[in-house]
Amino acid sequence: MALCVFDLDHTLIQTPLDLATMALDMRALIERTHGPLPARDERYRVGELIAYCKAQAPALEAAVWELALDHERRAMDVAALEPGALTAVTGARRAGFATALWTNNARELTLPALERLGLATEFDLVVTRDDMRALKPDPDGWRVISEHFSRQGAGDAVVVGDSWVDGLAAAAVGVPFVAYRARPGELERWRVTPIAHLTDLALLPAWLAERGNGRR
Repeated sequence: MALCVFDLDHTLIQTPLDLATMALDMRALIERTHGPLPARDERYRVGELIAYCKAQAPALEAAVWELALDHERRAMDVAALEPGALTAVTGARRAGFATALWTNNARELTLPALERLGLATEFDLVVTRDDMRALKPDPDGWRVISEHFSRQGAGDAVVVGDSWVDGLAAAAVGVPFVAYRARPGELERWRVTPIAHLTDLALLPAWLAERGNGRR
């Protein structure tokens, strides 16, 4: 059995979620109660701030997660399907691929959104941050995916996502990455080399079918 793993935000759904703003708010909360973080030229990302809390300010971790959840809740309330998303997922299944979702979002927000948008029954497995030890680009979510599908004999796999974050996570476990409208400069910066680039998700099933027939 082949496997197609999808990212969620900005891949299958459109939301106004701004991770940079979320990270700024999280950093401000940490610094108000724990003092300044070490200065650096590049902004702190969400996963880095959570890791900092775990190591340096564990009492703050719950509050920081709650702030993140508030950002996500407001974004999920207005989420809409990305054009071609339903075709991509259902088409992958028709092409003989098992399907999984791998997202950094919370399960309590992800599952209702999938239900509302008609995707809930299209995945064999949904992996959210509640199931992982660390957020993408850390590849720990793949541990959950591989354990689940190894019991079903899943073999060849691909990861589909919009960001270098998805690409790095896939590369860390040796899984090919299909980039959907990813920013070329960011892929180059993080040395992510997709196996394919898509600007239309509806084209994914045909690409998967060709891959399944041995045309790489």
